[in-house]
Amino acid sequence: MKARYIIIPVAVVVIGITAYKLTINKKKLDEKNKPAPPADMRIPVKVIVAKEQLPDVSIVKTGNLAPFIETKVVAVNSGVLQQVRFRLGDKVKKGQLLAVTDTRLAELDLRKAETNALKLQNDVAIYTQLVAGKAATAEKLNEVVTDYSNSMNQVAQARKTIADASIKAPAAGVIAAKPIEQGVFVNSGAEIATIVNISRAKVQVNLTETEVYQIGEAQHVWIRTDVYPNKVFEGVISFISPQADQTHNYPVEIILIKRNESILRSGTFVYVDFSRKSQQPVLLIPGDALLESGKNAQV
Repeated sequence: MKARYIIIPVAVVVIGITAYKLTINKKKLDEKNKPAPPADMRIPVKVIVAKEQLPDVSIVKTGNLAPFIETKVVAVNSGVLQQVRFRLGDKVKKGQLLAVTDTRLAELDLRKAETNALKLQNDVAIYTQLVAGKAATAEKLNEVVTDYSNSMNQVAQARKTIADASIKAPAAGVIAAKPIEQGVFVNSGAEIATIVNISRAKVQVNLTETEVYQIGEAQHVWIRTDVYPNKVFEGVISFISPQADQTHNYPVEIILIKRNESILRSGTFVYVDFSRKSQQPVLLIPGDALLESGKNAQV
């Protein structure tokens, strides 16, 4: 009986110690399984201030060098070319005589018209006296005066035909084409020569709708060629078409300034650089700061 009383306290002590140890172990396990607090991480970033700036407009187009003036010389009257006073490559002045067509028929018409006019002039003087003496009617005098006026018109027309037989240069320049030879028959309006003015040159280019709104008249541009890769020529925009052509392009012309005419020739293939500062400020940010695509970009 006495041994039984001793065992019971011992068992209680053992159970208490076991429970205590289990409690301690549970706390340790809970502490061990407890998630660690987040670490104080430092991530480096690049910062830039977004500002409004005038961006560079970069437009480079191809074009052709053209003469400043290109003029067709045509025959006013039909006839045989009796004289041709020019050759390919000749430099001519404005008003210089280039060719002469046959005027023999026109001279005959002039003499006939002058004779008729002289006769009618005398008739006018006679009928004027007759009307004054009441020997003729005023209607007859008016008829003779009208005939005389018509005859003088015929004289003027014949003289103009003879004058038009002398074909003169409508502008100064160089003879670039000569499709006829002396002694051939030409019709009225037939081309006998082409004159190009090479004292100045212009470049012709076509711009799209988006590009044409980014340039302006009197803007300076830079021109380069394949034949002279190390030379840069300066030009100024002289014309911007107000209307698009059938391909929805806008023709633009640029005049070259300070050009040495012995360097570049008409028809040369050129590159025109329209690059300049835009007049419309925009908000600029770096491209690598954008997320997603360019269409749905986010900063």
